[in-house]
Amino acid sequence: MKNIAKCKLCEEIIESLFLEDTVNCKCGEISISGGELKNWCAAKSWDNFLRIDDEGNEIVPKIVTKSNENTEDVKPLYTEKPKREEMIQMLDIMIKGIEDLPQQAMTLPVNQYDLLSFMLLISNILKEKNE
Repeated sequence: MKNIAKCKLCEEIIESLFLEDTVNCKCGEISISGGELKNWCAAKSWDNFLRIDDEGNEIVPKIVTKSNENTEDVKPLYTEKPKREEMIQMLDIMIKGIEDLPQQAMTLPVNQYDLLSFMLLISNILKEKNE
């Protein structure tokens, strides 16, 4: 899904096209970033935020807040190191995401976090023994 939102105050529709693309509405009430990869959003008041799907439909988001409850019961997402095939699949997903970027995004610089993530993934794939 594209990263598109609408501000109820100024009625501006904004779109974030790539990971480092932060976009604010003209009145500054809402912002989005992360492109299609992350879909991050922020608002001064969530009552003024609408998500827009790929067909142009307005979606009222369900807002979930973090609680201050004890988080000891939270289990890690991954309990073991990914296998070589899984890492190669991650790399393929990264490549597809870059290939799908709009033309104007292809000329932007890569930040050091992106480069580090890529290099760590390649390093782990090369270190992993063939099974």
